[in-house]
Amino acid sequence: MQNRLSFVSTVARGLWLAGLVFGLVQGGVAQGEKSAEELAKESEAACIASASTKVTQAMIVEKVTKACALLEKEGKAAFGKFKGKDSEFIFAGTYIWINDLDGTMLMHPIKYKMDGQPLLGMQDTKGKKFFVEMIDLCKSKGSGWSDYLWPKPGSKESSVKVSFVKKAVCDGTDVLVGCGVYDMVPEDIKKLVGP
Repeated sequence: MQNRLSFVSTVARGLWLAGLVFGLVQGGVAQGEKSAEELAKESEAACIASASTKVTQAMIVEKVTKACALLEKEGKAAFGKFKGKDSEFIFAGTYIWINDLDGTMLMHPIKYKMDGQPLLGMQDTKGKKFFVEMIDLCKSKGSGWSDYLWPKPGSKESSVKVSFVKKAVCDGTDVLVGCGVYDMVPEDIKKLVGP
């Protein structure tokens, strides 16, 4: 009987210690997590810092394709991989964003306050409903290029942005994955999006 009590006591102490260690580890992880605002600032700084690398159309298509594969594999659990200074999806002065095909922003690494917001009524400074155009492009062709006016990271002024968008499946739902380039010359824009 004494051996049995000793065994139970040892097991109980072990469970208590395991719980204590788990709680400490979890608390440390929670304290180490960054707020959405901190991650957005870090993402924007990474965008600005990487802008000296010239982005190419091929780089954008490659990153969007890789992002689509990641979302199809990991779903929304992958959203954190698109944010912060160490994200491979923040590169050459640009970034990946994700919205659903109903017109709701799911993940924007810099403009985090857009997450969960409707996009269909959004217009650029010339009145173009560019999210509607990009969603239609994904629905009809699966992928393609679209041009519109949008502020560069670190700026409040709009610049011409040409984005590649591609349809992917995230947790069973069709989504749009996009990434764009700023300051493309008009001739190159026409080659991608048409007249």
